[in-house]
Amino acid sequence: MNETKQKILNVALDLFSQNGFSSVSIRDICKVVDIKESSIYYHFKNKQAILDELLQYFEMMASDLMFQLEQALTTTQKTIEGDFFEKTCDCFLEKYLMDEYCNKIMRLLSIEHFSNNEIQKIYDEWMFDKPLNFQTKVFSLLMTIGIVKPADSRYLAIKFYSPIFLCMQRWLFRGTLTDECKKTFRENVYKHIRNFFNEMEDK
Repeated sequence: MNETKQKILNVALDLFSQNGFSSVSIRDICKVVDIKESSIYYHFKNKQAILDELLQYFEMMASDLMFQLEQALTTTQKTIEGDFFEKTCDCFLEKYLMDEYCNKIMRLLSIEHFSNNEIQKIYDEWMFDKPLNFQTKVFSLLMTIGIVKPADSRYLAIKFYSPIFLCMQRWLFRGTLTDECKKTFRENVYKHIRNFFNEMEDK
């Protein structure tokens, strides 16, 4: 990819994730990239085209990660270990939620989903629908092989994911993703995961 085009995308993502898409202008992007406004139109038709390319790459990354998780679930059905769910969560937390690119996109989605219907659809899909659908499948599998007692798998997925989502909002999507934020997020989420499964074993 052209170096200037990549820099435009990087700067735009930084600005969009900090201030929202609507609040950032082409002029703002050009100022940080240090190019003339006319130069940006050599690479992008308009500001929406920049956003579209950023979201397209995000969905490609997220879809690939989801495919990996689905494949892992399929190939380990007969040999699944007790810590499988924690391993898949580790993949979801580290490679998705705390990935620098994905995290910036999700902060952008968190800002814009209130006023943009198209972004709201993407937000709902990747923040709720796909995570909950995958976790529902995992709980169903865990019940099938006897690791988890029979219950409503969708309810368990919601009960499991809700505190994680709360931690995401508190430490990952409120501003610049610092090492301290990631550390605190990890501590709280992995404590929740351990407590969740310990409570299920006690019942």
